Amino acid sequence: MTTTTALAYRLGTPDWERRYPVLIGETTVIGAVFRWHRDWLTLTSEGERNLGRPEQGRRGVPQAAARAAAEQVAAQYAAGRITALALEDVTAAVPVLDGPVPLLHPRMPHTPRNVEAATKVMAALALHRWTPYTGFPGSDNPWWQKCELCGWQGPRYWSHQRGRNGELPSTHRHPASAEFGAPAGCVGDEKVRELITAYQQ
Repeated sequence: MTTTTALAYRLGTPDWERRYPVLIGETTVIGAVFRWHRDWLTLTSEGERNLGRPEQGRRGVPQAAARAAAEQVAAQYAAGRITALALEDVTAAVPVLDGPVPLLHPRMPHTPRNVEAATKVMAALALHRWTPYTGFPGSDNPWWQKCELCGWQGPRYWSHQRGRNGELPSTHRHPASAEFGAPAGCVGDEKVRELITAYQQ
């Protein structure tokens, strides 16, 4: 769907971090918009800008908040305040693990509360045989991980991974992946319980 403000723009396909490229015409990229916790941010030639909550989602209006943020990017471009970019400048590459990851994602403030939460989450990931590729981004942001049981890789949300009401996480660990040759759910309920000691207690 194309929206018209100062100029016509559209949202492109989001990357694994759910960053939506903002495009004019067929291929001209003028920025990207994405959600971080409850705020929406824009990424343009002028850098990142936190818009807060530009618009609440409305019934019958798909991606209302993303479109509200993208409208601001389009207005900046029309006013000549930002310039076009390459797609790779506004989208997140798949992380490559080349050593120990930091405890916190760069956008996560280094506060005692965040450090304590991240330390507990990292311990839980190790217990349940997940390898994180970045620091902890918070519970509701995508987090690239690798399943140590079958080799699957992809974004996970800690809010979906953790168990509910003190219960253990589901043994259906992830969707299928042809790229990594991983079946839906992982290696099956019985094998997951056999390989992860937390399910044996």
